[in-house]
Amino acid sequence: MSAFLHRSCPACGAGAARPEAHSPVRAETMSAAALRPYWSGLFSEKRFFTYHRCLGCGLLYTPAFFDGAQLADLYSSMAPNMELVSNDAIAATQKGYFDAAAAHATLDGGYLEIGPDTGHIVREAATRGAFDHFWLFEPNRAIHDTLRASAGGRPARLLTDMDDLSPVPDGSIGLAVMVHVLDHLLDPLAMLAQIRAKLRPGGTLLIVTHNEKSLLRSLMGTRWPPFCLQHPELYNPATITALLGRAGYGGVRVARSRNYFPLPFLARQALWTLGLKPARVPLPNFSLGLRLGNMLTLARAPAQAATGTDPWREAAE
Repeated sequence: MSAFLHRSCPACGAGAARPEAHSPVRAETMSAAALRPYWSGLFSEKRFFTYHRCLGCGLLYTPAFFDGAQLADLYSSMAPNMELVSNDAIAATQKGYFDAAAAHATLDGGYLEIGPDTGHIVREAATRGAFDHFWLFEPNRAIHDTLRASAGGRPARLLTDMDDLSPVPDGSIGLAVMVHVLDHLLDPLAMLAQIRAKLRPGGTLLIVTHNEKSLLRSLMGTRWPPFCLQHPELYNPATITALLGRAGYGGVRVARSRNYFPLPFLARQALWTLGLKPARVPLPNFSLGLRLGNMLTLARAPAQAATGTDPWREAAE
């Protein structure tokens, strides 16, 4: 009997799917204990669960995956996020995310973020918005003081359970944010429905995910970093738009996101793609802003008095 969870498509519930991408040794053929050394580390040897393409909605997902208890254990020992990328590069990237939201959202009401880490976007929201309360769901208690400081003295409540948004009043949120969170969830549709209930009419949801239809994925094949043990599903512009529609959102906008990376990091990733594994790359440590394999999605909770939607989508690569 398998030690892993087996599931249908988490977006549409269909059970029929065809395999599309797998690692040299498939994760589902190993034990959870044997997979632990492969859990983190961007440049380590690849192990991941086989990704299948749903024949119902086209979502790329893993029918076999860790269960909730296994995930909790693995995440408890995970290294800091983006540990190979400088803080300045992360701050520049996340400022760009907030800029995109600010161009289309009203920056008032409540602010909700799931997985805010140390709070780069929270800081932008507190400085540039008029939000009356910050709801921040971050399981890492060690960074709560830093995260609270990012709110700049605004009323803020920090919670650790990212699956339960019940403390947030329904219909109160003007802007909700999820940066590289949705593709880590076993039940993304349920989470999107929870957030939808918390948004006020016309409220905005900002999501950043990897784009499995990107040029970078095509060039790197199974070496593409998002093919890893941490992603039970991966999205493209069509599948994330369809998922948001099922969850009750409208006005969906998808575009390539600009991410800032230190030059040595980019060079090391390019060499790794070619099969080389240098310990370090002697290049200047300045950052480049590139539109590579990620996409930024904005969606709205329908207004009570609808005036029509303006859905648009840029090809995300």
